[in-house]
Amino acid sequence: MSPVARFRSVVLDCPDAHALADFYAAVLGGTPEAEDGAEDWFVLDVPGGPRIAFQQVEEYTPPEWPRADRNPQQFHLDLDGGATWAEIDAAHERVLALGARPLDLEDREKKDFQVYADPAGHPFCLCRIEHP
Repeated sequence: MSPVARFRSVVLDCPDAHALADFYAAVLGGTPEAEDGAEDWFVLDVPGGPRIAFQQVEEYTPPEWPRADRNPQQFHLDLDGGATWAEIDAAHERVLALGARPLDLEDREKKDFQVYADPAGHPFCLCRIEHP
């Protein structure tokens, strides 16, 4: 069966599109660009990965992770932080320096990931991925 559509991008709402695009460019690579000269919509083509867009919205409310009165997990990004805990530890220090904050660093040996919030509050995970 042929697909209905092709994947275009993941879009994150945020209070400052340029700042959040810069954060993810520092984490994932690439250069954010304003689309059609707009100052409230930036696009990041991640090298070897997806296109992520950032849409600036007024009165932005960040996600809450986790919340018992909603589904326990909202949309989040899983990022390959490396194959070893030493690589994850180095990535941890770098994302904190860029403005991320930890959400869940417990039981990493069992879960193989750690959860953070980006500067706008979106959850993302640094995952330990064994590379072939």
